[in-house]
Amino acid sequence: MSTQDMFAEPENGQDGAAQRAIELRDELNHHAYLYYTLDAPVLPDAEYDKLFQELVALEKANPALRSADSPTQRVGAKALDGFETVRHAVPMLSIRTETDTEPSGAENFDTRIRRELELAPEQPELEYVCELKFDGLAMSLRYEDGVLVQAATRGDGEVGEDVTENIRTIGQIPLRLKGDAPPVLEVRGEVYMRRDDFESLNERQRARIAAGEKGEKTFVNPRNAAAGAVRQLDSAIAAQRPLSFFAYGVGDVTAPGEGWQPFETHYELLMRLREWGLPVAKETAVVKGARGLIDFHQSIGAQRDDLPFDIDGVVYKVNSLSLQRRLGFVTREPRWAVAHKYPAQEQLTTVEAIDVQVGRTGKLTPVAKLAPVFVGGVTVTNATLHNEDEARRKDVRVGDTVVVRRAGDVIPEVVSTLPEKRQPGAEVFSMPRHCPICGSDAVREEGEADFRCTGGLFCPAQRKQSILHFAQRRAMDVEGLGDKLVEQLVDAGVVKTLADLYRLGLSSLVALERMAEKSAQNVLDGLEKSKSTTLPRFLFGLGIRHVGEATAKDLARHFGTLDAVMQADEEALLAVADVGPVVAASVHTFFAQAHNREVVEQLVACGVHWPEEAVDHDAPKPLAGLTVVLTGTLPTMGRDEAKAMLEAAGAKVSGSVSKKTAYVVAGAEAGSKLDKAQALGITVLDEEGMKALLATSSPPMGE
Repeated sequence: MSTQDMFAEPENGQDGAAQRAIELRDELNHHAYLYYTLDAPVLPDAEYDKLFQELVALEKANPALRSADSPTQRVGAKALDGFETVRHAVPMLSIRTETDTEPSGAENFDTRIRRELELAPEQPELEYVCELKFDGLAMSLRYEDGVLVQAATRGDGEVGEDVTENIRTIGQIPLRLKGDAPPVLEVRGEVYMRRDDFESLNERQRARIAAGEKGEKTFVNPRNAAAGAVRQLDSAIAAQRPLSFFAYGVGDVTAPGEGWQPFETHYELLMRLREWGLPVAKETAVVKGARGLIDFHQSIGAQRDDLPFDIDGVVYKVNSLSLQRRLGFVTREPRWAVAHKYPAQEQLTTVEAIDVQVGRTGKLTPVAKLAPVFVGGVTVTNATLHNEDEARRKDVRVGDTVVVRRAGDVIPEVVSTLPEKRQPGAEVFSMPRHCPICGSDAVREEGEADFRCTGGLFCPAQRKQSILHFAQRRAMDVEGLGDKLVEQLVDAGVVKTLADLYRLGLSSLVALERMAEKSAQNVLDGLEKSKSTTLPRFLFGLGIRHVGEATAKDLARHFGTLDAVMQADEEALLAVADVGPVVAASVHTFFAQAHNREVVEQLVACGVHWPEEAVDHDAPKPLAGLTVVLTGTLPTMGRDEAKAMLEAAGAKVSGSVSKKTAYVVAGAEAGSKLDKAQALGITVLDEEGMKALLATSSPPMGE
């Protein structure tokens, strides 16, 4: 229902109030657009505040006049118990990072794109859009009929968190779009905090701390402050945090009707977003060829310290949307875009101590505790020394003056020391030969650079991280089992092995500090739900060294059952796709240890289960060598299930359509992939057709 429809037939003699509310909303939203989007305010702050207070009073006297696009809705709603999850209609994918920070990094991208498009050297230069790479939090804004209805974080790219109430508090984000926006428009962009706003926020925080207010703290950097504000359960608190927003793309878009002309270029898309009232960074530019990319990178690099917000690089995108579709994606990254970082930023500070941390796999890592220093956009207090050899090579000692470097999101590191400033008697660092947490022997395997604790799950440091890894969303997905609860459970001695999680009772959880009965029951429900899983998730959750999600899937697909994986020797493991000697040795060593096998047996005894099917490696693979693309929603099975069936038949399942694609399996709401398949003459199947294909021993190659 539009705002006009809402007040089309006012009751109780409120026609004048309704009309005035519409006028005030329109005027306030217009001035917000001039201020935030065009950076061209024409109304003094005092006059804006006067109009705003008039609308507040009007809506207070007539609650029925409030609407979702009213500027008064930015002040924050009631606190939430937690965030709902949101599945993105179009995944929020990451882009590849070019680690070569020199001009050659831009040349590499241009060369790769021209090669992918099979362009000869004499053919014209390509056109690119250059943007800033903001150091903030990725956000998706969903507008329906022009009104903001939902805001969601990126999450894992597929599923994020609903933070709509907090995002409403950001003045730069329009609650209602201007002009002829599509009926459904998902805007992708970055929530960030300006440097001056960050400093003002910390000044207020310091004043509160000085006044004795409990629970207050200062923030380390603008990005953390912005992320913390977005994830506040109380949007009234979020409203007090000065957040900003820039748009840089779109997700789901529904055309407004026949005759609507879609965008031809990415730059045109950005300009339309600006016309609809969304802020787009003024530094955004269109350039041609590698030289244009280099010039933009160098120009922004020279301005970087003077920008009002933090960036950690720039982003290059192929401007033509048709070329973007042609280039497609590789894994979960678009081929047509890249982030080009800047050289690392360095600062001097002193080493106050060298601590040794114990990781999830038992790795012992020396960490330099530093006098706080602002470098690379953040205040750094710790820097990794990696291992004993590295610490000795750099000769880092307590009390030393050191050069610290941080680039983008890379963990800060000590680059070098200044020996001429070293204090007399400073001792050379030596790695302890016993775990600093549990006292177990710390050993260094032949050919390895790292010392590792031999305590395994008996080491509290490894125990906590092992449980958190096991419970994470991409492993067993145990809802409610977070850092603080795991820390309590381990510290209290309630949980000593993974299987102990499934032996927890309501009374043992309620006995923990700040654990109400309802929260305890939610955790138990989450554990019960997690018992039904898949073999890849279970294998990944065990935390076997060198076994990530992709390797866990490869192992499950190859062996079919857990027993087959556990009994495989290194030779059998080497037969798995993408498994080399290091991974094979790691998997074999893990399952050769009695305590690991015992943990697995206990988990199964506690009810953890998954569907298994023995694999016949001599069975024919009818789709071997063929590439298949899935698009849309199938009637009776999820995409993961369909992908697994196709891969079991030997097919390679790709995320993009090309001339090499043999089949496209299309379901409801199939998009551009279906259009491209039809244009290329590729055989398109529905779900039943796919099943028939899988049942055929010698399928045709398609049209």
